[in-house]
Amino acid sequence: MARSQNNQKSPAAPKPPLLYAAIAGLLGGAIALAIGEFLSGLSSAVPSMVVSAGDWVIDSAPGAVERWAIDTLGTADKPALVVGTIIITLIIGALTGQLARRDHRFAAAVFGVFGLLGWWFLARNPLTDTSATWLVAFVAAAGGYAAFRLLYAVAQFNESKLVTMEPGGSGKTAKTADTPTNPFATRRSFFGWGGATALTAVALTGLGRQLRGRARVDEAREAIVIDTSTDVATVSADIETFDNIDGLASYVTDSTGNNFYRIDSALTIPQVDPNSWSLKITGLVDNPVEFTLADIQAMDLEDHIVTISCVSNEVGGGLVGNALWTGVPLTKLLEIAGVQTEATQLVSRSVDGWTAGFPPEILQDGRTALLAIGMNGEPLPVRHGFPARLIVAGIYGYVSATKWVEEINLTTWEGFDGYWIPRGWSKKGPIKTQSRIDVPRSRTEIASGPQPIAGVAWAPTRGISLVEVKVDDEPWQEATLAESVSDETWVQWMLEWDAPAGDHVIQVRATDGDGVLQAVGPKRVDPDGAEGWHIIPVRVTET
Repeated sequence: MARSQNNQKSPAAPKPPLLYAAIAGLLGGAIALAIGEFLSGLSSAVPSMVVSAGDWVIDSAPGAVERWAIDTLGTADKPALVVGTIIITLIIGALTGQLARRDHRFAAAVFGVFGLLGWWFLARNPLTDTSATWLVAFVAAAGGYAAFRLLYAVAQFNESKLVTMEPGGSGKTAKTADTPTNPFATRRSFFGWGGATALTAVALTGLGRQLRGRARVDEAREAIVIDTSTDVATVSADIETFDNIDGLASYVTDSTGNNFYRIDSALTIPQVDPNSWSLKITGLVDNPVEFTLADIQAMDLEDHIVTISCVSNEVGGGLVGNALWTGVPLTKLLEIAGVQTEATQLVSRSVDGWTAGFPPEILQDGRTALLAIGMNGEPLPVRHGFPARLIVAGIYGYVSATKWVEEINLTTWEGFDGYWIPRGWSKKGPIKTQSRIDVPRSRTEIASGPQPIAGVAWAPTRGISLVEVKVDDEPWQEATLAESVSDETWVQWMLEWDAPAGDHVIQVRATDGDGVLQAVGPKRVDPDGAEGWHIIPVRVTET
């Protein structure tokens, strides 16, 4: 009898309810992501797995998808991609928890694949210390799986009902209770451990981002002094501008915060140590050379105010800015390297692998083309390419304005396509003549009477010779142009308008310095920039 009792098997642990299993999987995935974020914050050599996965999505997405994201989301496309990556991971975690009810090995396999994919995403990044990627991916996957197993175990409670008879023998159920095989497996335990797990995931993620955002590169940047002969604060004072018109873009765009547009393919801003940074000039050159930041600083630096624009800028859009750039002319660096006659394309490469290319022959027409290390009198902001980037007047950023640049390679026009070319964009990218209405704002109400209509117009390297404004069906009127320091910058314009009450439509067009009228359009931004006259509706109310 005793032997028979000893041979009895322990009752199998019940399967968790479907919802609880899904929550366990979701929180396990959250812990895995959080550990990855935390570890990436501890070392600048290991980027975020979430961001690395997003980078892979960007690199792999067809050009049409990327254009849709830019057109639809604008500068919010990167945050949306990060959020989407997190949501997909959590959904996979929830499905894993549900399927684990059939076989525990399924969950182990999924978290194992998570670790392998995490390692692969990290290893793709050229800034990553590959020796650390295995450790980060393993710890993240193992930590996520451990959290899942803990929550799964405390969710294995028995949902059977205990029936007690009410006084009088009515036969009705008086109460329901859990009867777990594991005494710790209760709903209360599950929600307690689940809440603690969720808080841990949030805390690790927040701490990791705080550590990653600490001033490692910022401290090095603050120690750098840019030798500039131009005081950006006096630029507008030395020429006649319309900076006093409220709402009009200032002649020099503020480079602090998010005032100056930023469009690039980097989900996370590269943190480049200026002390170890260098620029290599390679390819079809007589003397391949390498310059450190100290080498560049020791050269005769030049200041140039140049307007740059993103090819994705819609008519009337804000993906354009005018800044004071400080750096060394590209022609000087290329002269040291000795460009060979066979070289018909200058390809620049960022530390994160992004590339752009343009024909070096355009550098011979006298336009500004800099290896820039300063912006508006200070070292380049990290988000704008610190410690060095390229600025080439007159061509869109997608073919020239490489931030965090580390290599210039001279090659043939047919020998290489920059990042955006296989994605459907034109290989040549001259900036088109554009004009924009800043004041009044579109679809706003203004008071009747004297009102300024004002904005900016640009055609870098050609300049602006005329801006005209049309209100409703009235004839085109010539606007007054402010001064500019060169044809490479935008120009402010203004027209005094005696605004009558009612609904009105205002439009603007510009003529460049060659006498060519701005294209009427409309034309999409792809493949080589938008075309069209900026048109806005306004409502004028009685004063």
